[in-house]
Order: sequence, then C-alpha cells, then structure tokens
Amino acid sequence: MISHKTLIGVIAMVMLLLPCGCTGGAESGATTGGDTVPLRYAQDIELVKHAGFTVATVRNPWDTTAVLASYILITDTVMPDRLPEGTVIRVPLKKSLVYSSVHVGLIDELGADSAIAGVCDARFINRDKIRQNISSGAIADCGSSMGPDIERILHLMPDAILLSPYENNTSNAKIEALGIPIVQCADYMESSPLARAEWVKFFGILYGADSIADSLFRTTEAEYNNLKSKASQTEARPSVIFDRLYGSQWYVPGKNSTTATYIRDAGGSNPFDGYDIVGSMPLSAEQMLHQAHDADFWFVKYAQSQNLTLEEHLRGDKVYPQFKAAKNNNVFGCNTLDIPLYDETPFHPQWYLADLISIIHPELGISSHHQYFKRL
Repeated sequence: MISHKTLIGVIAMVMLLLPCGCTGGAESGATTGGDTVPLRYAQDIELVKHAGFTVATVRNPWDTTAVLASYILITDTVMPDRLPEGTVIRVPLKKSLVYSSVHVGLIDELGADSAIAGVCDARFINRDKIRQNISSGAIADCGSSMGPDIERILHLMPDAILLSPYENNTSNAKIEALGIPIVQCADYMESSPLARAEWVKFFGILYGADSIADSLFRTTEAEYNNLKSKASQTEARPSVIFDRLYGSQWYVPGKNSTTATYIRDAGGSNPFDGYDIVGSMPLSAEQMLHQAHDADFWFVKYAQSQNLTLEEHLRGDKVYPQFKAAKNNNVFGCNTLDIPLYDETPFHPQWYLADLISIIHPELGISSHHQYFKRL
C-alpha cells in the first residue's frame, strides 16, 4: 500500500514527466482557418480540423455560454509549432481508461478495443470480449467510477481518462491531480437521440477511426429518420410513461428531453410536455397518478437477478395498479442486468426507437431486431 506522502510524491513526478495533457499556448492566428466538421444535431461539441491537429470544444451543458473543455488532438508525429489554448492529447489513443460501459462498447465497435487499457464499474460491462480481458488482467479493473483506485491508475498511466461530467462534481479532484488528460464525455447531456449519437465523430477522431465513425452515424441517422417517418403517419398517438418511483419521487421527461423525443418519434404522446424543460421533473406518486393515470403504455427499466413480474411490480406502490396501462397489462420491462440497453442505444438510437414503435404501433409491422422491452 502506497503511503499518502509517497503518493503525493509520485503524483508530482508524474505531472513533470507527462508528455500530454499540457495546455497549449495561444498565439495570434493559431485558431484561424481550419475545416469545421459538420454536425447536424449535436449542440455541445464543435470539431475543427487543422493541419496536424483537431480542436474539439465541449460546451458546458449547465451554462451554454461557457466552455467546459477544449482539446487539441495532435495527429502529427512532430508537435506543431503554433497551438491554441487547450488540453493537448496525442491521437489516436493507444492506452485509455474508460469509465462508462457506454463508451467501452462504442470504442469496441470502432475497432479500437486494444486501446482500452482500463475500465471502471466493470460489473456493468456486458461485452463478452471486454469482460474476458478484464478477467485475464489484460484490461485493468480500476474500481468504482465514484472512487477509482488511484494506485492502479498510476500504475496503468493511460494516455487519457474518459469520464462523464456532472454539475458541481468534486469527486474527480484526485484524478485531476494526476495530470493525465481527462476527456469530458458530455454526450449524455444532448437533448435528442441523434444529437448524442453524433458524438461518435469525436470518438472516431480520438481513436483514429474517423471513417468508421462517419459510416456508423450515416447508417444510424438514415435508419432512425426512416423509422420516425413511418411512425409519423399514424393517426393514433397513445400516451406513454416511463419508469417508476425512486424513493418518494417519480422523474418524468420534460418536453425537450431525450425521452420525450423518443416518445414523439415513436408515434406516442408524452403526458408531461407541459413542462418545457430539457431534463426531467420530479413528481410525487399522487401527482403522477393525477397527470398520467390514463397512460396507454408503461415502460419500466430495472436491474435485478430475476426478471420482474407484473404482480411484483404492482406491489411496489399503492398507486401502480391504478394506471390504465397496468389494468390493461400494457407494462413492459427491461432488465438492464441482462439486456445491454445502456450499452447499445446511446449510439444506436434507431434500435431503441424500433423497439418502442413495435410495441406502441404493432400495426406498422416494424421489426425490432434488438428487443429491449418485454411485456411483464
């Protein structure tokens, strides 16, 4: 076990020796010109390619007038003479620590799984190949994302650490002190499914898989919009609710949230479009019942060793049996311990949309090849 004093000394030495993660010096004209990578949906990231490097600017999702982070992604073997301000990272990454199973799956799909040197929250990773590499020690298990193993990370010494930022989060202070470049993966804060999926272009640059990333997104966009177009032709708009009480609160999707977008694009209606917000809104059980008692379909995500039954679900709270969807046996569940919903759908929203449409509008004959929800 490394003592606190020794750990501080090691961190100081690492910060002196690290070749990446420094802040480039801004010079006049350093950021002029360049080719902006066209992004049709994503709002929280901008990509501008220059000779030998790409500037990636991540907008602060909680203060859209501010910048959360800027990255100078160097592709040249020789460091360019003039660089704008930002965290310098040499790409493609060869040795990265990845916090989220969502990004682990995407990196694997980009053909860059060999660049995954370490992970956090290994128990949530469903990909067999990655799990095998964790078991064999080929990929380091760096513990929980909320309190990662600093000693293992120091031993691993990755090129970069990919993690999801949270507002007013101070839990990453020890990680930041290591001086290793931290890539703020704010894709989950985008307000539409295709906006989040378009971040694949950023990850493509990080891992030297630009063409694969572009191809993946073109397919995703075309398939998603085709499904959306078919669902838009239906006259009926069944009411749809998601999830259940968490403690004493039921978090419902505001009008501009990703979940609300999915409901609309699947040919459904969101009972909470009156809340003109991007995220979710907490309601009590009574408020929920008052506003959405007549919902036609109810989708529940859960994580447990055995699949949830309808009877077990309805015993969860006295209000549950009073919903129309419960009375009509239109409650559909997804056990995320067994089904890779969170791994696959962020960057393949068309698979999620197809699943919703196949349930909400079976008359359309949409085939759901990636079935996530099953009737309880």
